[in-house]
Parts: sequence; structure tokens; C-alpha cells
Amino acid sequence: MTGADEAARAAAAARDILPLYEDRSAYFQEHRGRTLFERIWLDRFLRALPAPRDVLDMGCGFGAPVASYLTQAGCAVTGVDGSAAMVAAFRETLPGSEARHADMRRLALGRRFSGLLAWNSLFHLTPEDQAAMFAVLKAHAAPGAVLMFTCGPGQGLAMGEMDGRALYHASLSPDAYRACMEAEGFEPLLFMAEDPACNGHSVWLARRRGS
Repeated sequence: MTGADEAARAAAAARDILPLYEDRSAYFQEHRGRTLFERIWLDRFLRALPAPRDVLDMGCGFGAPVASYLTQAGCAVTGVDGSAAMVAAFRETLPGSEARHADMRRLALGRRFSGLLAWNSLFHLTPEDQAAMFAVLKAHAAPGAVLMFTCGPGQGLAMGEMDGRALYHASLSPDAYRACMEAEGFEPLLFMAEDPACNGHSVWLARRRGS
């Protein structure tokens, strides 16, 4: 496969992210692990989270195990996902929580939250869209809000697979993520690349400046 072929395949997979999760919603729900390996980072998020502990979960999926854990910890979680099937499943998982079917790249809820989460979702966007997302995050972050998201350990593309279809991932460099956050008023607090305590996930924790 030539470089041009690989670039075309990646571009097609990036465009296919929302249709893929819509078409393979049942497959994803069946195969998504429930072991809550994320707990160590979710607990960090919860310790940093200010009142009133309302959380915007961007790319919420079907609400388990992450949103369910936050809800059990006393958070009011609003889920957003670009897949209507995922949003329907989220509402079944957490019937008392709000859920919106929306592309997070164009999200404009008109309200701010004390916590923002993009767990295993932001890295499905192109690098350009990821950089632009920090303005969207800022628009939904109250002063002092906590932001947590996953990414790759360094700049680059990674192609995975879900039920026979290409699954797109991309990441900026740590320096680029830091610059994006600082430009939109977020103070990076912690970054760990390929954390062995979190199934090898690379995770950022940050806080919106202000009080």
C-alpha cells in the first residue's frame, strides 16, 4: 500500500467514525469491557471535581461503565454522542440522566459544567478537529472546571478495527495538546502516557482557569 493509499484509507476511516458506531452499536456494547480499569483516573477526576459536580461526558457511548460510575459517585452526568443508537442505549442504562444526540465538534448546549470528560472519544477525530475541540470544551467549562481526556502517547495516526471495519485514531503531540489547552484557558495538571495502571491509556487531567 502506498503512502497515498494509506492517507486515503485513514481519511475515509475518519469520516466513517460516526456511521461506524451507529452501525456497530450492539457489537460495541457486547464487547466493551466492564472491568472499570479507568477507575484510578475517574477517582482523580472526582477528587478534583468542584461543586455542583455536573459532568459533560462527550462521546458517552451507552453509559457503562464510566458514566454509571460517575453517577454512582453523586455526579449529574449529561451524555453526548454522535450515534443515535448509543444515545438510546445511554438512556436505558441511566434513565435519570440527560443525553443528547449531537456531533461534539459542533456542540453548543448554552450551559457550563464543573466537569468535562472525553474518554476514548477525542482521539477518533482528525488532528485538526481535535485542536478545534478545545474551544468547544472552553465554551462548556465553568471557571474551575476539571477536564479529562484520553489520547495517544505521541503524535500520529493509528488504525484499529471494529467488527471488520477500520477504526480511526489520531493524536497530537503532548506539547501540542498542552498548547491547545493553555490557549483556551485550561491549566494542564497531569499527563501520563501509556499508564500501566489504566490498561495502557494515555490520559490528561486539566482545570479551567478562573474561580
